Amino acid sequence: MKIFSKKRFLIAFAVLAVIAALAFLLKPKSDAVPASTYRSSVVDIGAISQTVTATGTINPVALINVGSQVSGTVAELHADFNDRVKKGQVLLKLEPTIFNAQVRQAEASIASAQASLRLAQATFQRNEQLVAQNFVSSLALEQSKREMEVANANLKLSQAQLDRAQADLNNSVIRSPIDGVVIKRTIDLGQTVAASFNTPNLFQIAQDLTKMQIDTSVSEADVGLLKDGLPARFVVDAYPEREFHATMRQFRLAPNVVQNVVTYNVVLDVDNTDELLKPGMTAQVRLVVANRQNVVRIPTTALRFRLPEAEQEAERKRLKETPGAAQPATPAPPEDDAAFYTASETARIFKVYKLDSKNAAVPVDIRAGMSNFRYTEVLSGKLKPGERIITRSLAEPDKP
Repeated sequence: MKIFSKKRFLIAFAVLAVIAALAFLLKPKSDAVPASTYRSSVVDIGAISQTVTATGTINPVALINVGSQVSGTVAELHADFNDRVKKGQVLLKLEPTIFNAQVRQAEASIASAQASLRLAQATFQRNEQLVAQNFVSSLALEQSKREMEVANANLKLSQAQLDRAQADLNNSVIRSPIDGVVIKRTIDLGQTVAASFNTPNLFQIAQDLTKMQIDTSVSEADVGLLKDGLPARFVVDAYPEREFHATMRQFRLAPNVVQNVVTYNVVLDVDNTDELLKPGMTAQVRLVVANRQNVVRIPTTALRFRLPEAEQEAERKRLKETPGAAQPATPAPPEDDAAFYTASETARIFKVYKLDSKNAAVPVDIRAGMSNFRYTEVLSGKLKPGERIITRSLAEPDKP
């Protein structure tokens, strides 16, 4: 009987223990961390680079347009696209028949002028003797002297015509003015070159494709940050996975005004030893105007985050009811992202929100320094590396 009572007691004790354990497990925990309703990022220490973005075109450093000073028909063509040429190398020849005829005509004119000059000189010398013997008047001597001078002038004129005809003959052979690569040809064999009113461009020769330059258009709002020697990085559509490097060489003072928008041409030097970059490619350029290492930084998107209206009203009410608490006057960040990318060194004050241990949003005033499209430097404020800063709200809460 005692054994039976003892078993009943143990069973009852076990049942009570199970019930107590279940009650403990099912009891809501008052100290549990609620799920976060914000997307956040960790405040860290790292580098920040401030850049100026621009779009430009890749061009050879020296690009020569080769034309023709004379008109004619292309008789020989000795250069084509992508050919490497040397200085003085023949690129094309015009039909020389007309030019040779002009040279022969000029030579004949010289021979005729020389004969006339000899006759005029002989007449003058004879008249000098006759005047001395009083056989002719001094007027005849003056006339013979004038004829000799005219014959001499005609000889010089014929010599000038020969020089011009010879120059036209020489100019009918088009030669390369530099060592380089032919990147453009606008003439074909048998085509007529007309140089009557302007000089036609027959070839374009790039001096050295291993040294290129980028001609960019930079907004007037960014030119105050630029100076010669700034490093730059750029990408081209042909090699989207590769980033190239450049150096700012020149800021050109001549403004470009298009629809009341003012831009300036900035020239950058590019090393193209492997010749991957081709003339005319479009480059997306980022000029590094400032760079800082080991600074406290937060995502730039955190500067634009604001609590919903209901939460802002609750925060204002709480601050109003709290003795000694005051709402700090903090300017709102600019809506235009470009204001972050081109910010000056002057510190700016912003209100941001960090997460506390309960995943609640806590406002923090900071002084922001350098900014780019990813990070913003924190100069001062109650933010420490490792804390989480809110970047945006979530549609569904994140689980802790």
